[in-house]
Amino acid sequence: MKIVYMGTPDFAVPALEKLIAAGYEVGFVVTQPDRKRSRGKVSFSPVKEAAVRHGIPVLQPDRLSRSEEDKKIIADYAPDVIVVAAYGQILKKDVLDIPALGCFNIHGSLLPKLRGASPIQHAILEGCEKTGVTIMKMGEGLDDGDMVLKAETPVGKKNYSQLADELSRLGADLLLEALPLIADGTAQFQVQDDKDSTYAPLLSKKDGKIDFSGKPEEIERQVRAFDPWPGAFFEYSGGRMKVWKAECPGESTDADDGTVVAADPQGIDVACGGGILRITELQLPGKKRVSAKDYLLGHKLEPGTSFSAG
Repeated sequence: MKIVYMGTPDFAVPALEKLIAAGYEVGFVVTQPDRKRSRGKVSFSPVKEAAVRHGIPVLQPDRLSRSEEDKKIIADYAPDVIVVAAYGQILKKDVLDIPALGCFNIHGSLLPKLRGASPIQHAILEGCEKTGVTIMKMGEGLDDGDMVLKAETPVGKKNYSQLADELSRLGADLLLEALPLIADGTAQFQVQDDKDSTYAPLLSKKDGKIDFSGKPEEIERQVRAFDPWPGAFFEYSGGRMKVWKAECPGESTDADDGTVVAADPQGIDVACGGGILRITELQLPGKKRVSAKDYLLGHKLEPGTSFSAG
């Protein structure tokens, strides 16, 4: 089976590695262009790094839909399938029609739930008890193609990094289970029920801002969903304070939202939505992440201090 693999972030690496280890012919990898970082340093996407390690040719169009040259390269290779995992660009019909057996996506949710760009973060944000991955045949709609296989896992108290890593490996195993079925024509395609669909939109940095009028449980999920990007934060003392770990002790309070109720080695208790959010790990601008205990060793924080006034 000849494969073109399209992906960009860490989430997409395990499936590529599994394909290579299983002996599949991956003729090309398509990923996002290299990015300039601090001090002009250029960085490769994680998928490009993996492709380079294995000597696989890499295509990096700014917009695949506008790159006739790259599309011709893919078409001339005549792949049996195109596998897509968090590539970061929409595939148009002219690309979807290239592979003989179709384009298949590793989507990080149990479709039709959480279609869109950020299904893993929204599984945490929405308090889902479970989520998973779906192998789906791609069409022109948004993640609405026929499903081949699904696998699920509990969300628990995982943050984004932990859940994404788990789902990426689950998706890699599921892909290797699906490909032989697709190749020999025995795959059972299941049509998605649109009435059960939900949407997980693209995130921006501003989504990380904490609203202390929300319930403690909602903010705690926000902290986990946005670790490491964009990070849950609030403005305090002229800077942006990031919150990396928090707990919900289940206590109530009449204090104003955003008010520090207590600050001790256990954590910084903040009033929100009539309850308490306990911040246990945080980060000042330009500094490292530290425990609340270590933060308080160098910063005096009196009860009554407002985090909503920043």
